[in-house]
Amino acid sequence: MTHTDGISDTLSLETIMRRWPSTIRVLLRHRMGCVGCAVATYHTPVDAAREYGVELASLMAELRHAAQHGPSPD
Repeated sequence: MTHTDGISDTLSLETIMRRWPSTIRVLLRHRMGCVGCAVATYHTPVDAAREYGVELASLMAELRHAAQHGPSPD
C-alpha cells in the first residue's frame, strides 16, 4: 500500500502526480489542465482548486483516496 501521509495542500501538483500517479485521474475528472502543464511545478492543490472552482477539502480527500486506493471509478 502506498504511504499517503505526505499528501498535503502545500506540495506542488507535479510532486503529487509524480509520487502518486493514481492522482492524475482525479485531476482529469475535474477537467483540470494540470497534467502536463509547466505551472504544475509551482501550483499546489490550493491554487488549482481556486483556479478551477473546486472545493479544496473535497479535492484533497479525492487525491488522498486515489493515492491510497487508486482513483474512484467515473
